[in-house]
Order: sequence, then C-alpha cells, then structure tokens
Amino acid sequence: MERFGALILRHRLVVTLAWVVVTIVGVLMAPNVAGRLQSGTTVNTASYHANVALQKEYGGVAANPSVLVVDLPHGVTAASPAVKAGLMAADKVAAGVPGVPGVRDLSFATTGDQALVGSGGTSTLVMVYPPVSGNAVPAPVLDAMSSAITGEVPGAVVHQTGIEQLSAGGTSGGSSVLSELLIGVGLALIVLAWVFGSALALLPLLSALVSVLTMQLAIYGLTYVTSIHINPSVQFIVALLGLGLSIDYSLLLVNRWREERDRGADNRQAVVRAVKRAGHSVAFSALIASLGLFALIVVPVSFLQGVGLSGLFIPSIAALVALTTIPLLLSTIGPRLDKIRLRRRKSTGPGAMWTRTAKAIVARPKTAAVTGLAILGTLCAFGLTINIASPASTSLAANGPAQQGLVALQHDGFPTGVLTSIPIELPAGTDPAATAATLRALPSMHGVLVADTPAWQHPGSSVIMGLPNSEIGTSHAGSALSDLHAAVPHNAMIGGDLVQSTDVTHIMSSWFPVLLGVVALLTFVLLARGMRSLLLPAKAVALNVLSVGAAYGVLVLIWQLGWGSNSLWGIPATGSISPFVPMLLFAFLFGVSMDYEVFILARVREAYDRTGRTNDAVVEGVSRTGRLVTSAALILFLALASLSSAPDVTIKMMATGMAAGVLIDAVVVRTLLTPALVVLFGRANWYLPAWAARLLRVKPSVPGRALDERDAQDVDDGVDGAVDAPTPHASVHA
Repeated sequence: MERFGALILRHRLVVTLAWVVVTIVGVLMAPNVAGRLQSGTTVNTASYHANVALQKEYGGVAANPSVLVVDLPHGVTAASPAVKAGLMAADKVAAGVPGVPGVRDLSFATTGDQALVGSGGTSTLVMVYPPVSGNAVPAPVLDAMSSAITGEVPGAVVHQTGIEQLSAGGTSGGSSVLSELLIGVGLALIVLAWVFGSALALLPLLSALVSVLTMQLAIYGLTYVTSIHINPSVQFIVALLGLGLSIDYSLLLVNRWREERDRGADNRQAVVRAVKRAGHSVAFSALIASLGLFALIVVPVSFLQGVGLSGLFIPSIAALVALTTIPLLLSTIGPRLDKIRLRRRKSTGPGAMWTRTAKAIVARPKTAAVTGLAILGTLCAFGLTINIASPASTSLAANGPAQQGLVALQHDGFPTGVLTSIPIELPAGTDPAATAATLRALPSMHGVLVADTPAWQHPGSSVIMGLPNSEIGTSHAGSALSDLHAAVPHNAMIGGDLVQSTDVTHIMSSWFPVLLGVVALLTFVLLARGMRSLLLPAKAVALNVLSVGAAYGVLVLIWQLGWGSNSLWGIPATGSISPFVPMLLFAFLFGVSMDYEVFILARVREAYDRTGRTNDAVVEGVSRTGRLVTSAALILFLALASLSSAPDVTIKMMATGMAAGVLIDAVVVRTLLTPALVVLFGRANWYLPAWAARLLRVKPSVPGRALDERDAQDVDDGVDGAVDAPTPHASVHA
C-alpha cells in the first residue's frame, strides 16, 4: 500500500485525467443505463414459463390488474342496458387507445359473470390488463375508460385501484427515490462537516460522486457481457451502496491523513502513510463486501443474481476510487480545505468520550457483553417470527385515489383477492366454460371469468381468469393456488405475477442457508488471513449473523406487527415482509457491518502487535475508531432513513431495515459487544496454530517484536493516554 500511494502521487496527472474522463463519460452515459436494464425476474418454475407463454400469446394478462370500481347511481343496476353500453364503450376504448396497443379488459358486459357485480347489483368491476406483464396500465387509458362509462351512465362514480397503483402511492416511485437520495446526500454533508469541522467534508462526497458514476458505467458494460438480467432496481442499490461505502472509505483515509499531519509529517508523507495504514483496511473491507454481495449469484433467481454480479463491482470500485482520488485531493488541496473552518478544530487523537467508553467496557466486559447480547437476543427472537410474503393490499397505501378505490371495492362486497387474479391458459380442445364451472365450485374462489372474444381465445388456446377470495402471495393467501393446481386439467398452465412471486419466495427460503454458509465461510477465511487469528473471524461472523437477525426483528416489529408503521407512515401492519427484502438486507448488512468490524479490529490488532496487551489494544482501537464508525453509520442511517419516505412499501421496508441494522451494528455490536468479547477472550483472540497459518499462507505475529530501522520511522509515538505504558512500537497493518 505504501508503494501504491507513492505511485499515485508520482502519476497524479495521469490518474487525475483518467478519473475526469471516467466521470464525464459516466455523466453522459448515465441516462442510457436504464434502457439496458430489464425488469422482471427470470426463474426456472412452472409459473414463470406460464407467464412467458401468456405474454407471447395474450400480452400482460399475468399482471396484477388495474381495477375500475363502478358505483352506479340510485335506481341503476349492473343489468341495466345503459351500464352494459358503458362497459362495452370502455372495452372499445381499451382496445383502441392510440400508442397503447394490447390492453385487455374483462367486465360484466363481456363475461356476464356475477362475480363482477357487487352486493345489491349497484356496483360492478372492470378488470384491466396492461400490454406487458409487470407494468401498470397507463393512467390515460384508465381515465379514458372511466370517461366512457360515465358518458353512458350519468351519475356513476368510477374509482381506480389495483396492486400497482397502491404500491406506487399515486406517485412516480423513481422520482421520489432520486429526491430522497439527494436529501440523504445533504444530510451526509452536514454530518461530514460536523466530523471534520472544515471543508474537507467535501472530499468524501466528491469521491462518492465519482464512484457512483463509475459503478453505473460498470453496470452498463455488464449488460453487454452477461446473459443474466440486471433489474432496474440495481440502480437504486448502486446509488445507495455507492454513497455509503465511498463515504466510509474516504472518511477513514482522510481521518488517518489528519492524524499523520498532527504527528508532524509533511503533506506528502501524511498522504503516503494514510494510504499505507488505512488503505489495507479499505481494500480488505471492500474485498469482503464484494464477495458477500457476489455470493447472491448462487441463488437461482435472476434478480438476485443481477444484484450479486453488480455487487462484485460496487465495493471494489468504491475502494479503488477512494484509494486514488482521496490521496490526489489531499496532496493538492487537502491542507487548504482543512484551513476553511466550519467549527473549532478537534484533535485527531483518541476521543475523550470514546476512551472513557472503552475503559468502562474493559473494566466490566461481562456486563457489556450481557447487555449487548440481551438486546440482540430480544430482537433476534422477533426476527425468527418473520413471515416472508407480499404485503396485503390494505398495507400498500395510507391514502390517495387508489386507496379510496380499495375502500370502495370492499364496501361493495368484493374480496380483495380479485386484485390478484390468476390467469389459466387452457390448451386447444379444452372447453373454457366447462373448466370455469368446475373451478367456480372451489370454496377458495370468488369467481372464474370467461370471455368468448378473440382477445381471450385463440385457435390453439384460451385464457380464463380466476378471482380468488384471498390475495395470492400474501401471508393470508388461503388455499386458492393449491386448489387450482389440483382442479385444472393436467396440461393447463397457471400464471400470474404473484403466483410467480410465491414460487420465488419458496426458492429464496430454501437457498438462504446456502447463501449464509457461502458468505460466512468466505468471510471467515478472509478475516482469518487479515487478522491472523481463528477466534476473531469466528466472533465477527457470529456477531454479523446476530446483527442481521436483529435487523429482521426490527422489520417484524415495525412492519409485520405494525409497531410504528401506522404512526410513522400511516400504514397498518403488513403481516409479512416483502420476499426480496430479507435476502437483500442480509447481503447489504453483512458487507457494510464488516467494514466497521475491520476498521475497529485493524486498530486493535495494530495496537496489540505493538504492545502485546489485549486490554490496552482494545482501549486504543475503540478510542481511535469509535468516532469514525459512529459517524459513518450515522451518515448511512440518515440516507437510509430519508429513503423510507418513498411511496413504495418494499422500499420503505428495505430502508428501515437497513437503517436499523446499520445503527444496531455500529452502536450495539461494534462499540459494545466487539470490544467486550475481545477483552473476555484475552490471549485466545490471537491464537493461530501453525497448521492454520500454513493453510492461510500467513505468518503468526509476535507481539512487541523488534522493528527494523525503516519500520521504526513510521511508528506511532504513543496513544496519548489510551494505553498505560509506552513501549517500543511496531505497526502491523491489517
């Protein structure tokens, strides 16, 4: 790392020009990235293949429908000629909207099915399906259909609702996510200004900007060299992780540069030493985080594989940018920026508060360990009750037109299961009407719709639409899906977006132990090499698992049980957690929290190799890194918390789970449990038998070993009260 830092400074012009070019290209290409990404999920299940066949023959009938709830005026029923005329007019509108071909609808006029008529006959439904599954029906189409109905039935009130409309909260999710990310950046700048007290706060954000743009370019290139579908949601993940990790790595480098400057090093020496001493931690953390995310590729679900493939580059690019741009900026404008004061400059030495905290933990390690484990254990107990399923429609929106439409639908006597209709493709020779009559007899079905029109019946097949009583894919899905599988003809295909989501949930649940095992093993091996210990990496992996479990517990409390979702966002308890959230949360937290573990243990290991005293090493490590870890966690927490106001419930879950996980990990795990357990383990922390050292290809360290003259020039000159007795120092960089 020392040679790397010197190399960057020698070729600063070339490196600067390279990043300027990459940034400019990233700005120019960023708008094109979304066009290369593919929505939807590829998975080898019967429901997926059914959806592919349905899309090819019948467009987006596998999508969750947009539903028009038509409340008729007094004295008018669904059987009235005017209502039929209005519904037929809406049908013509759906089939003939310019620029939006392929919209299909099912109504009482086209099916004659009483399942679409509300209690008392004074209301009716129109089920509208988009041209492409996975998308919502364009709002202008629904508006035009509503106008066609009210034009024929004066006084009728038409509400629009549906899973997609409820999920969007009546707004565009993408623009909201962008605005919330910008809020997160603003909050990050405030925290950085408080941490550094000078214009140095700008450097981590500049590094984050270059990182995110470079990551976008990397993903753009990936779309040309891999057959794995990369979902548009990856852009959100890149922005989020890129911001958090880039700031973490830059914060560590800038703080170490300040330490070296305060010890008397000139600017160039300070930059090289910062890269030498903090650079190892940055590179090591990035390697672990990259492999942790990349492990998602073992799960046979294209969305997660796309995140895993992209995740291989996110931490590594963040580290590369930090290790190159930050030294360049510090070597040129660093001292000048540091002179622009935003508040009174604090010492870069051990923080007084963190020194007192560390000494208190060292004095009472059992109390600290029991307290930390009690907090994690309680949250993990709730986490074990997690119910992975799509949120119920009643939990998707607190207000808005779609929520009002849902209320109208329930008031008219329709079950919310109609929002999750199930398309069934029948082969040629199968009578749709007879099959529908058989399926209607199932107690779990509200109705089965048959339309004898070319849009729904082709020469080689036909589609009938099942309307379940309970919402498919949710925690209260009932037996509709299993009943249909048992009752349909053997060569029929059952599709639907939420049917596929149910299959994906089963796959992810069965593969989660494999993912956990792969990530834990890789992390253990890498940490064992970096820390030259067997116990420290085992402890780190175990605490990471507990930390993720605690984050699951927070999700259960806030969303599944509703202890906060209603008061904070006006959304009642969901009863479940969205299927993709737990696995993405695991990959995210495992990588980010390991950053904090490495930052702390690297300084503890460095101090122990210099002094040979575990307790003093813990005090020094915590006092030197406590402020950094909590500041980095606070920045990420605020950015994530700001995202929780996005309209989509799944994004809210991701944001709150990640924010809570980061906070729990930084406060409870890294600054309480980690030092307490290191103190309790004592000399066992540093045990590395000869056979393990040979397998890991490392040499066990010798605490307090003598240094050659060159190393002695780079040693720390003491810990200013963090340790009790100065000794000849060595600096070992993990």
